[in-house]
Amino acid sequence: MVQENGTVVLDFEEEISNVEEKIVHLQQLSKEEDVDVQKEIKRLQTKLNRLLSEVYQNLTPWQKTQIARHPSRPHTIDFINALIEDFTPLAGDRCFADDEAIIGGIGKFEGISVMVIGQEKGHDLDTRVKHNFGMAKPEGYRKAKRLMDTASRLNLPVLTFIDTAGAYPGLDAEERGQAEAIASSIEESFKVKTPIIATVIGEGGSGGAIAIATANVVMMLSNAIYSVISPEGCASILWRSADKVVEATEALKLTAQDLKKFKVIDEIIEEPIGGAHRHPKAVFDNLRAHLRKHLAELLALTPAEIKKHRIDKFLDMTRHFKPAEPKTKKKK
Repeated sequence: MVQENGTVVLDFEEEISNVEEKIVHLQQLSKEEDVDVQKEIKRLQTKLNRLLSEVYQNLTPWQKTQIARHPSRPHTIDFINALIEDFTPLAGDRCFADDEAIIGGIGKFEGISVMVIGQEKGHDLDTRVKHNFGMAKPEGYRKAKRLMDTASRLNLPVLTFIDTAGAYPGLDAEERGQAEAIASSIEESFKVKTPIIATVIGEGGSGGAIAIATANVVMMLSNAIYSVISPEGCASILWRSADKVVEATEALKLTAQDLKKFKVIDEIIEEPIGGAHRHPKAVFDNLRAHLRKHLAELLALTPAEIKKHRIDKFLDMTRHFKPAEPKTKKKK
């Protein structure tokens, strides 16, 4: 649901939104007409905190998916503005074009020079079209590969921010080698001799996500999602019906909590009650502390140890899953 002021309200947040609107109305009334409504505002704020706590401590996988896709959720550009100083964007794949679905460049994180790469969805219609809704084409992944190679040669740690529904599935992307570009980006990730730290800040969809998420440390915001396919795509394949999207979301085990349990990710960055779209600064500060810690640990390793750490991490991941035993037909 979209309110008159353009704010998107998720279906399970309707009661929360109503209370928030009342608080804003009373605050404006207090300013314009000098009416003392502080007691009522305090009562409504208490109710709001209770509702937020009840809802956000019991979110379903589908509700988390909706939050991960919330248009007001901070995107890669917001994280760069909050965490990276002196950011200088670098463009192009030196082959075909510059893909603005992936932005990257050099900047400083807490005084340390770093290479930053991330998918950007955009905040409004114009910027979403400009960034192709965060769905990169082959030139985007070749740009990421080029920037990772540059980071390795210049001895720069790499920070990546993942937020994409998946790689762009259009005909032109396939004609230019989409699968090869993603595979080459993953391959380059294993060659980089400097630390790579990846953070899933919204959606982590399929190969389009892992192309820049093959890292020494993979973190997720607590309401982000990370899966091999979108819930809608899964529902259309398994059930041939969009009505089964909730069941698909639960079956995919795409939440940060599930993936941490399966050792697919290393750490969960907690979002405040109400989500990152309500408290972006708190999320930036929380992520900053985790990035600082992991960078310090990884920079203490030699280049050979950093590469081995990354390779072993993904090899170990496969050992946590045992293939299902093949079913044998009973003899008649």
